[in-house]
Amino acid sequence: MTTPVTIIGAGLGGLTLARVLHLHGIPATIHEAETSAQARTQGGQLDLHEYNGQLALEAAGLTDEFRAIIHEGGQALRVLDQGGAVLLDRPDDGTGARPEVLRGDLRRILLDSLPDETIRWGHKLTGVRPLGDGKHELAFADGSIVTTDLLVGADGAWSKVRPLLSDAQPEYVGTSFIETYLYDADQRHPAAAKATGDGSLFAVTAGKGILGHRETDAVLHTYVALTKPQEWITAILACPETAAARIAAEFSGWAPELTALITDGETALNPRPISALPIGHRWDRVPGVTLLGDAAHLMSPFAGEGANLAMLDGAELGKAIAAHPHDIETALTEYEHALFPRSAHFAAESDKNHRLIFGDNAPTALLNLLNGHEPTE
Repeated sequence: MTTPVTIIGAGLGGLTLARVLHLHGIPATIHEAETSAQARTQGGQLDLHEYNGQLALEAAGLTDEFRAIIHEGGQALRVLDQGGAVLLDRPDDGTGARPEVLRGDLRRILLDSLPDETIRWGHKLTGVRPLGDGKHELAFADGSIVTTDLLVGADGAWSKVRPLLSDAQPEYVGTSFIETYLYDADQRHPAAAKATGDGSLFAVTAGKGILGHRETDAVLHTYVALTKPQEWITAILACPETAAARIAAEFSGWAPELTALITDGETALNPRPISALPIGHRWDRVPGVTLLGDAAHLMSPFAGEGANLAMLDGAELGKAIAAHPHDIETALTEYEHALFPRSAHFAAESDKNHRLIFGDNAPTALLNLLNGHEPTE
């Protein structure tokens, strides 16, 4: 079987690409390793930026659907010190420049916008073989084989498509998140809920921090950040009975309403080691294949651009293909010409912010960054 456009991965970027192509009457097939849209939770909140993520949704014709899922008030932001004192308390300004939405809700509106036959669930890619003339043969774990005229790797950090273009591999940046949740927080965890506020929370010092989001329905979603070797994190979490206490011990002397976000967590502690591709990652043009999102430019989350860029990549690639439906190489060349400098800029910003937020000048450097002052490390 031969298909004209094959997308590997039903994340936000791959779905946006498929949606934009659909609007232009260009069929595409997404192959996704997960067995269904409900196979796993999709993570927490995202802020969708007016200069990239929102532009992608506009290109996808989903602006109204997007506005319906915004977490009103979620743009609020607080910075606390270790003792719980408020250093910055910025309410949601209502501008909609960076509104918060749940990743799962965002994925749902993209899924709902596509014909049912677009996604083939339970299709885990196991191998790719170039056939020449831009065609590729794809092998899947279920034994099926697909030949495609255009292959798009939207398959994330550990992309199986990337090796067709680049030898680069993500490397650990030295910091891990450890994720947990508190539910019905206003009633059951009032001190932690008050400390978190209405939106995002940052409490950071050199090498570590407690970061959080208030999500809908009084859910507090916490990311404990530690600059530690991955092996240290793995060893701590290997003993669930003591893990929360061991992690909280790294914040000895901090305000109890902050450490409660760790010790009172109602879900298993989930490690999220942070990795990144080299800043400025690019590749030479290879006929019939390209990348988008984390597969192309995995970066740390400290500029909040990963999902936004993935969606913009998908929208821009879709528009380029629609503009050159009979000259795919011109479409891919135009897309990558804009992709490389755009992603390099934000990867550098993410790396700089990572060093600022957890550097020796924390939290002052973070406050300078948020207040638009020249940051110092």
